[in-house]
Amino acid sequence: MKNKDIQIYDVIVIGAGHAACEAGLIASRMGMKTVIFCTDIESVAMMPCNPSIGGTGKGHLVKEIDALGGEMGINTDKTFIQSKMLNTSKGAAVHSSRAQADKHRYHEEMLATINNQQNLELVVEEVTDLILDKRDSISADNSATVKGIITANGSEYFSKAVIICTGTFLGGKIFIGDNVKISGPADLTPSTELSKNLYSLGLPLRRFKTGTPARMLRDSLDYSKMKEQKGDEKIVPFSFMNEGKEYEIDQISCWLSYTNEETHKIILDNLEKSAMYSGNIVGVGPRYCPSIEDKVSRFRDRKRHQLFVEPEGLDTDWMYIQGMSSSLPEDIQHEFYSTIPGLENATIVKPAYAIEYDCIDPTSLRPSLESKLINNLFCAGQFNGSSGYEEAASQGLIAGINAVRKIREEKPLVLRRDQSYIGVLIDDLVTKGTNEPYRIMTSRAEYRLLLRQDNADRRLTGIGYEYGSVSEERYRRYIEKKEKVDREIERLKHKGTDRNTFYELLKRPEFTYDDLAELDDETRPDLTETEKIEVEVEIKYEGYIRKQIIEVEKLTKLEEKALYDDIDYNSIGGLRLEARQKLSKIKPITLGQASRISGVSPADINVLLIWLEKERRNKNTCS
Repeated sequence: MKNKDIQIYDVIVIGAGHAACEAGLIASRMGMKTVIFCTDIESVAMMPCNPSIGGTGKGHLVKEIDALGGEMGINTDKTFIQSKMLNTSKGAAVHSSRAQADKHRYHEEMLATINNQQNLELVVEEVTDLILDKRDSISADNSATVKGIITANGSEYFSKAVIICTGTFLGGKIFIGDNVKISGPADLTPSTELSKNLYSLGLPLRRFKTGTPARMLRDSLDYSKMKEQKGDEKIVPFSFMNEGKEYEIDQISCWLSYTNEETHKIILDNLEKSAMYSGNIVGVGPRYCPSIEDKVSRFRDRKRHQLFVEPEGLDTDWMYIQGMSSSLPEDIQHEFYSTIPGLENATIVKPAYAIEYDCIDPTSLRPSLESKLINNLFCAGQFNGSSGYEEAASQGLIAGINAVRKIREEKPLVLRRDQSYIGVLIDDLVTKGTNEPYRIMTSRAEYRLLLRQDNADRRLTGIGYEYGSVSEERYRRYIEKKEKVDREIERLKHKGTDRNTFYELLKRPEFTYDDLAELDDETRPDLTETEKIEVEVEIKYEGYIRKQIIEVEKLTKLEEKALYDDIDYNSIGGLRLEARQKLSKIKPITLGQASRISGVSPADINVLLIWLEKERRNKNTCS
C-alpha cells in the first residue's frame, strides 16, 4: 500500500440509500469532510420497492427529518407526482402525508444535491473491510475503535467515524421460485465481502427478508376495471421550508383493484414453489408488509385482498403493483396476476422477487446508534433491522449528527419517545430489539397527540439548531412561524362575539379556523395551511394535550436518572436474574430506558432507584 493511495476523511458512509444520503449530507453540512461509498451509482436514493414517500406514521418521520435539517422532505417536494393526506376522517394526531414520487427524478435530484454539497464526495467502490485499531475479533470486554475502510481494489481510506448504511445490499440474495442469485436490490451489485468481514469481527448479524411486487407496462392494463385514486387538490408540502408555496402540477392517478378466490386458489395450489415456503429463504420477513403468499395463506377466510397500481414516474411506462410482493416462480406470477380485474392482459416487465440480506441486532447499539462493540462505528437504516425508506432516512440523519458530535467530543442527540417518532423508532430498536423488519406505526407512540405532523418543527427545530444540524435560515423561519402562531392563538383568546371568544368557539367540533373569518372584523394574519392547522389543533385539543404533557413530566424523572456502561448489574442485590442479564446486554443509558426493556420489572426499577441513591450518597461522602 503506497502512501499516495491513502485518503483521510472525518466521516465515511458505507452505502448510498436513504439512510446514507441523510448521514452524508448532514455530516458534511456540519463541517465534516465526508465520503459516501456505493457499489452502483444507481443505488443513490434508489426506490427499489414502492415509488412513494410517507404514509401512516411514515409521514411523521419525514416531517421530523425535515425539522431537524434533513433532505428527504425537500427532495420529495421536488419530485412528487401525486400528494395525499391520509386519515383525515380521524383525529389530527394520525393525519399523515403521502406522496407518489417519480423514482428516477428522486434519485437524480438527490444525486445532484450530493454532488453539489460542499465537504461531500461520492465514490463508486465496494467496501470490503473495516480497519480497526485491533485487527482480531471484538467483544463487550474487548472493544475496538474503527479507523477506516478497505475497498475491493485494495485502497485504504481512514476516518474518525464510519457509518454503515448497507440496506439490503449486505449479503443480498434474490429469490424467484427456485431461481436464486447473489444480488442487491434491482439486480445491482451486492456487498458480499463486507458481510464476511463483519461476521469475522464478531458483530451480531442475522438474516432478514423483504420483497417487491412485479412491474407492468402502463398501456397493457385495463383501467376501466379499477377504481381511480386521485391526489388532493390542496397540496401540503413535506418540507417546512416550502410552506405557503403553491404547487401547480397535473397529478397522476393511482388505481385500486382486488384479488379474488381464483387468484387465491392458484397461489395456494403452488405454495410449495414459493421460496418462502420451500425452505430456500431463512431470513425473517416483515409482518406488516407480507407477501401475497403470506396474506392468502394466513387469512384463508378472506375473499379478496386490495392492491394498488402506481406509476413509477412521468417518463416511464412501468407501473408498480403495491401489495403483491411474491417469491413464486415467474410463470405462476403470470397466472395469478392475470386473474385480477384490470391486469388480465398485463405485460410483466419485471417479476416480483424476495430479497434476503444481513443486518445487525440493534440491541448491540447505543441510543446514539453507535456500536457498543466498536467505538466510532455508527449504524443506520435496514442494517439496523428496520424496513422502509423513511425509517432508514431517520436513522441516517441521527447517525450522521452523532458521528459528528462524537468526533467533537460533544453530547449525542438522543430524542425521547415524547419528543418524536424518530425517538420511538430508535428506542424500540436499541432497547427492545426486533425479530422481524421493524416498521413505524402511530400505534407505537404513547404520546401521539404531542407528536403530530403539523408541530414537528415546534418539537424539533430548536433541538436541531442547538445540536448543529439546523441552518440559520431554517431556524429563523421557524422562529418567525412560531411567533406568528403564538400571537394568533393569543389574539383569539381576546377577540370574539358578544357571547364567546374565538378561542372558545374554535374548541367546538363544528368550527374550523376558516369559519371564524366571517365573524372576525379584524385583519387576520396571513397563515399558511399548516399554520392554520397548528392553531386549530392547539386550541381544540388543549385539554388532552395538557394531560399528555403532565404524563410526560412524570416519566421524564426516570429519563433524567443516568446509568453508565460500566455498571456491574450482577453485583446489585435484589435484581432478578433475567433483569441482570437483560440490563447487562442492553446497557441502558437512563432509568427510563431500563424500564422499557422486556424482562425488567417495576420491582427491578425500584431496586435500581435505591442502588443509585446509595451510590450518590457514597460519592458525596467520599468527596
